[in-house]
Amino acid sequence: MSALRRKFGEDYQVVNTSRSMTFSAPAKRKRQRFVEKNGRCNVQHGNLGGETSRYLSDLFTTLVDLKWRWNLLIFILTYTVAWLVMASMWWVIAYIRGDLSTTGHDPSYTPCVANVYNFPSAFLFFIETEATIGYGSRYITEKCPEGIILFLFQSLLGSIVDAFLIGCMFIKMSQPKKRAETLMFSQDAVISQRDGKLCLMFRVGNLRNSHMVSAQIRCKLIKSRQTPEGEFLPLDQCELDVGFGTGADQLFLVSPLTICHEINTNSPFFDLSQRSLMNEQFEIVVILEGIVETTGMTCQARTSYTEDEVLWGHRFLPVMSLEEGFFRVDYSQFHNTFEVPTPPYSVKEQEEKSSLTSPNPVAIAPTLPSPLLGNRVGRRERLLSADHAENLEDQASRLPSKLQRMSSTKEEHLWRALKTGTALPGGKAYSTGDLSLSIQRFRSSSIPAVKHGQPEEQVKLLSLDLDADEGDPVKHRQPTAISTIGAATPAPVPFPSMGSRPEDNLPPKLRKMNADR
Repeated sequence: MSALRRKFGEDYQVVNTSRSMTFSAPAKRKRQRFVEKNGRCNVQHGNLGGETSRYLSDLFTTLVDLKWRWNLLIFILTYTVAWLVMASMWWVIAYIRGDLSTTGHDPSYTPCVANVYNFPSAFLFFIETEATIGYGSRYITEKCPEGIILFLFQSLLGSIVDAFLIGCMFIKMSQPKKRAETLMFSQDAVISQRDGKLCLMFRVGNLRNSHMVSAQIRCKLIKSRQTPEGEFLPLDQCELDVGFGTGADQLFLVSPLTICHEINTNSPFFDLSQRSLMNEQFEIVVILEGIVETTGMTCQARTSYTEDEVLWGHRFLPVMSLEEGFFRVDYSQFHNTFEVPTPPYSVKEQEEKSSLTSPNPVAIAPTLPSPLLGNRVGRRERLLSADHAENLEDQASRLPSKLQRMSSTKEEHLWRALKTGTALPGGKAYSTGDLSLSIQRFRSSSIPAVKHGQPEEQVKLLSLDLDADEGDPVKHRQPTAISTIGAATPAPVPFPSMGSRPEDNLPPKLRKMNADR
């Protein structure tokens, strides 16, 4: 353990490759796999009926897909039968022409094939001709036209048989299936946190120095499910995202890589926890594809992980080390994992827990209706609560002195415009939206009362609060005099008396703040 920490640092805990988990569960019966660990698909086709003829339509692929013992048997039988048939045809020609009898021929008689007296000699002639050996003792003569025709047929048939069988054996020997034997997958997959996110991870490696060109990896989740309509889907296939959108699925497979699937709201493992993992039944099929650099043929390696082979709260042990001038890969630690602290909850449960513990948003205090406007509430009257306004005032008090002086000067001009009813330069009248938050809240909650002898000042305040009429934005920009004429029609409502200065009606806290400024 001390040597391990010296090599990899203090962050690594005790290495534990066993599958002991926090929650104990009864041992499961080993169930049937859809894809074996070596990549072989455990599927057999039966009851084909009349569809078996389709295999003969693609005879070359059928022969290549056969096992080696059947390929060798077909190879030997094809050549043996072809040789015997062709030797028999040469023997028949010699028998019909009478070349097999050694007596009764004139000295000037020319046989079809010289020195062919029986079937063994005819068989040897065919082998010498087919293999282009040509010992010279047996040869075809020009006095045998049927022999010439058979010779041409033999040459064509031999070329076809050689091309078919030798080509079939060559393709079978050069298949990239054996190249997949040097591509490794970890025995187990792990679930732990990476960059603060819960991830499903497994490891891949390449044992050869030759690279896999354009290597790409994909993952499929095989799990039976039932649709809301009641349809049962056995062995339904679902795609697992291993970086398709970011390009992480394109691998530069020079050293062992850890493939990561982030468990989020789009993942089928969104509600998977450490406890529910024991009751699940699924299989993760991993497919690694690439082009073999030496042959240029496409290679595919496969493996699978069942729910028993997914370790919760584990992480793979590093296998890379820096040597003098190169990096070394220790494949003896390729399958080893070690335990790390991992929450036993699912991502869904973690998000629900975080949403419950998150702070509440700032509440907005309801706006009281203005006595002059009835139940109409303008957009400028939707204000924050008193506590939030005080926080904003505290923040404003921390502004630089120059900005504080500019703000206080602006408020003085606004109060002067409200009191005298004159428009500011530019032909625009100020409204309550241009005041500070504390003054806006004061005006929205309790409009200052006026004396009975001041109807003109009542109308001036009314012209500033008429911005609730959202359909007439031009009216908001009118000067104070025009607003006074337009608003003089309704009868003035009597209000309690108020002071001659608006500052006198402010709360003590606001009066103290304005005095300090």
